[in-house]
Amino acid sequence: MDIMKLLPAGKDYLWGGTRLREEFGKNIKMTPLAETWECSVHPDGPSIVANGKYAGMTLAEVLDEHQEFLGSKVEPGENGRKELPVLVKLIDAKRDLSVQVHPDDRYAREHEGQNGKTEMWYILDAAEDASLIYGFIHPVSGGLLRSAIQEGTLDKHLQKIKVNKGEVYYVPAGMVHGIGAGTLVAEIQENSNVTYRVYDYDRVDKNGKKRALHFDKAVEVMDMGIAPDVSSQHRFVRYYPGGSRETLCRCRYFVTERVQLTHGFAFSVLEESFQILLCLDGEGGIEAEGRNPVRFRKGDCLFLPAGLGRCYVIGETELLKVRC
Repeated sequence: MDIMKLLPAGKDYLWGGTRLREEFGKNIKMTPLAETWECSVHPDGPSIVANGKYAGMTLAEVLDEHQEFLGSKVEPGENGRKELPVLVKLIDAKRDLSVQVHPDDRYAREHEGQNGKTEMWYILDAAEDASLIYGFIHPVSGGLLRSAIQEGTLDKHLQKIKVNKGEVYYVPAGMVHGIGAGTLVAEIQENSNVTYRVYDYDRVDKNGKKRALHFDKAVEVMDMGIAPDVSSQHRFVRYYPGGSRETLCRCRYFVTERVQLTHGFAFSVLEESFQILLCLDGEGGIEAEGRNPVRFRKGDCLFLPAGLGRCYVIGETELLKVRC
């Protein structure tokens, strides 16, 4: 088994910008370039392995052939096969995303044949006036929301939060949300592409058509109570010689850490779970005993198979590290 560097799939959603190409080196000929799916086995945007024995294969093909790379914590699905349970993205919101919601696993599997979608956002950058939508400021009903959309008054029911670089937001399935204009985000989510749009600002796509809304399904899955206040954040950073580690999010689907290095960092990839490294800044290299070393730089994403063993990262860099 080897450390696999991945090539992402791109998405040209109408709200995107150009920062992923300009600042993260994404050589994808799309304008706008709204999202890059950095580590993905989803058929709507699979990642491609760029190096080593599996170069040119999709990550999905590799993991279907080598189920052991996922680790013992990943359980087989109804078809008896294991599948990568997470999807890692970079998102450039030049304009507001739609007001939207994602279903939980039960609803999504019954109605869409996919997983639900719980996710977390790590804010990479934010304009001075950037904000996000996170739930409601008071209890609502389907009838109230339908009237508000028709009357153009939905905003007065939504909780809006000013965002800043470095903040983290956990977005469980059922939470109405929206990333605001001027925000650059790293997103860790379940392996799913199910989104129900509640409101899309009456925008039209490149063909002059409004994007579809999914109001009836959205009402069935959304949390209509008062959303928690997530504007105040307290996080614990552990410092080591040569760097620091910080757990950003721990939920039933994934654990995400932020690793900042000034020199080096050692860790182990055990049999229990794969790990994913996403380089957010700087550059460096990683090697595992008996394996070919791999260089990386800002924007690169690496898949580390379960059981890879002791690894050592060097460089001045900032990473997100994801595992089950």
